[in-house]
Amino acid sequence: QKMTTTEKKALFKEFGGAETNTGAVESQVALISHRINHISSHLKTNRKDFSSTRSLYKLVGQRKRLLKYLSNKDIVQYRALIEKLGLRK
Repeated sequence: QKMTTTEKKALFKEFGGAETNTGAVESQVALISHRINHISSHLKTNRKDFSSTRSLYKLVGQRKRLLKYLSNKDIVQYRALIEKLGLRK
């Protein structure tokens, strides 16, 4: 299912500080993580959907680059975001 506008605004408010702060690295990573989780659940039932698999790989790479940027810029914020999203185990 597609994410509604109100859900996106709530996500941006939680991670970016304001509903309109869509460019913050934290809010971008949160949105990408939501999309990754959605595509992963889709691929569990549709294993041969290769276009979705490719878009999943692209999103994972994009999230990785944003997280690398954030870790270089502010390691404390990076660790807080990883903890909040539950990315590392």
